[in-house]
Amino acid sequence: MNMVMAFAQSMYVPLAIAFFGMAANYLVSGGQALFQHPKDCPDSHKSLGLWGFWMGGFMPFITGVYLMVGLSWFAVYGSKPPLYLFAVTLTAYGVQWFYSGWRRYVGAGDEFEGWMAIPFALLSLFAMIVFFDIGAVMPAILYLLLTLIYLSEIPTRLGRWTNGSRLTGFWEILAALWLVYLTFFMIVHIVLGAHL
Repeated sequence: MNMVMAFAQSMYVPLAIAFFGMAANYLVSGGQALFQHPKDCPDSHKSLGLWGFWMGGFMPFITGVYLMVGLSWFAVYGSKPPLYLFAVTLTAYGVQWFYSGWRRYVGAGDEFEGWMAIPFALLSLFAMIVFFDIGAVMPAILYLLLTLIYLSEIPTRLGRWTNGSRLTGFWEILAALWLVYLTFFMIVHIVLGAHL
């Protein structure tokens, strides 16, 4: 006798958790890079590292894993292929920020982040193309901004482009503002059933 367990479908997709964590992280990191305040010093690098590890790392990672488990093991989100793309990318971004946050905290060099930015730029570009193709403009804009962040990281870290960190900071601030909007959208959409 085979027993099949069925779980109820859930409308509570946890994307707002990842969006808020990434928004806070990109605002802190981007603000420091663009405005050079607070100044670079070991203490500010440790503080940025903690922000990156927890907000930029943990929140997207836990959301990505939660989505993947909900999609694959328990099927509580039904058949929604775009959520699979969110699960993959958010898990990857979370792990990347675990590394970047830890690297900043311990004061390790950032040269390897130029190489890391190449596959992340491609992943972001791929997600952007997919979301534009299915008509999901809001996430496509997010992935466009993430692509721009990673593309500016490549010459900054590998070529030691001096003003590159300020450009990266600019893209991070734009991404942070868009992520705040997406957080607001998800919460209003789920809690109030409104469509913006």
